[in-house]
Amino acid sequence: MREYSLAHLSDAVVLLELAELIARDRVTTAILLAHIAEVDARRLYVPAGYPSMFAYCVDELQISEDAASKRIQAARAARQFPALFVALAHGRLHLTAVCLLAPHLTPENADELLEGAENRSKAEIQQLLAHRFPAPEGRAIVRPMTAAPAERSQHAPAHVAGEPSLLAGALEEHAPAHVGDTEVASPERFLLQLAIPTSTHDKLRYAQALLSHALPTGDVAHVLDRALDALITRLEKRKFGGKAPHKSQPRMSIRSRYVPVQVRRAVWQRDQGQCTFVSQCGRRCTARKFLEFDHVEPVARGGRATETGMRLRCRAHNQYEAERAFGAAFMSRKRDEARRVRAEAQSKAKERVQDVLAGLRGLGCRADEAHRAAEFSETLPDATLEERMRAALRFLSRR
Repeated sequence: MREYSLAHLSDAVVLLELAELIARDRVTTAILLAHIAEVDARRLYVPAGYPSMFAYCVDELQISEDAASKRIQAARAARQFPALFVALAHGRLHLTAVCLLAPHLTPENADELLEGAENRSKAEIQQLLAHRFPAPEGRAIVRPMTAAPAERSQHAPAHVAGEPSLLAGALEEHAPAHVGDTEVASPERFLLQLAIPTSTHDKLRYAQALLSHALPTGDVAHVLDRALDALITRLEKRKFGGKAPHKSQPRMSIRSRYVPVQVRRAVWQRDQGQCTFVSQCGRRCTARKFLEFDHVEPVARGGRATETGMRLRCRAHNQYEAERAFGAAFMSRKRDEARRVRAEAQSKAKERVQDVLAGLRGLGCRADEAHRAAEFSETLPDATLEERMRAALRFLSRR
C-alpha cells in the first residue's frame, strides 16, 4: 500500500510523475484498443466461450458495460482509420472524441475531421459535428411533471401517468439491449423504469379496463405479469409448435433441415434455454438470446434432427461450428450470398408496399392508415396487386 501514499514527494515530483503517467496511459489506451480491435476482428471471443466481444470484455476482462461499449466502438473505428491510434497515443484525441467522431468518419472526410477535432474538448467536438452534420430537425422530448418520491408513493396501484416509468431519467439513451433501469426495491422485487409511446400507454389502459373485474386496482405490475404470461405462451407455441410431444410420434425429421416439434421442445428443456458451446478451458457460453437449433453433425454430412442430434447454440457459436466444419472462406461466401438474397427480397417487398400505398392514397386514405394497411398487405407476398389492395382495404374496414 505504500506505493499509493505520495505524501513524501515534493510538489514538483508529483506533477512530473503525473504528466508521465498520463502520457503512458495514452499510449496504453491506444495499444489496448488495438488489441480489442484485433480480438474482435479475429472473433477470438467465440472459441473462448463468449457470444460477442461485449460479453468477452465484461465477463472475461471485467470491464464495466459502459467502458466496454466505448472501447469497442473506438477500437472498431481505429481499426478502420489507423490514424486514430496515433492521435490517441500522442494525446491529440481523447477516447470520448473518438467515439463522437466514429459514426461520421468516412475515407473521404477522415483526415479533415481528425484535424478539426484535435486538442478539442467534448463540447467543442459536438459543436463541430453539429455544424458539419446538422440533424434534419430537433427531436422533441416531452417530460411529464413528476412529484417528489414521497408524494409518488401516495399514488394508487393503478396509477400510470405519473409513474417512475415516465421519469426524465428513463428517457436517456441506452444500448439497444437495455431494458430499463432496474433497481432492487426488496429481496424479491425490482423497480422498472421505461418510457412508452402513446400507443403502448393506450394498450395498457385498455388492458386495465378488461381486467377490471379480476384486478379492480389495475395494478400495473400485475397487468404486466399477466401480459408476459400470455406473450410467453404464444412465443413458446411459435418456437416449439402448438402440440406437446407424444411418445408415438417419430423423433426423426422427414425433411433434412426440419426440426420436429417434439425435438425442439426436448432439446430446449434439456439445454435449459442456453447455448451449449463449451470452450477448451471448460467455460460454457452464457448466451440465452438469439439461440438456434443446431445439428451436432451437419446436415450436409448426414446429420439428423433427433433429440441427441440437435443442440442449442447462439448465433456466434453456430457460425463458428460451421466454419470449423466447412472452412471460413466457404461460410463467408454463403453468408454474402444470403445477404444478397435478403436484400433483393427486401427491395421487392418495398416496391410491393409502395404500389399498395400509392393505390390507397389515391383512394383518399390518410397517410398513417395507408402505411399500416400497406404493410399488412405484405402478409400476402405472392398475391397480385389487386389481391393485396383488397386485403389492405379489408384491414382498414376492420379498424
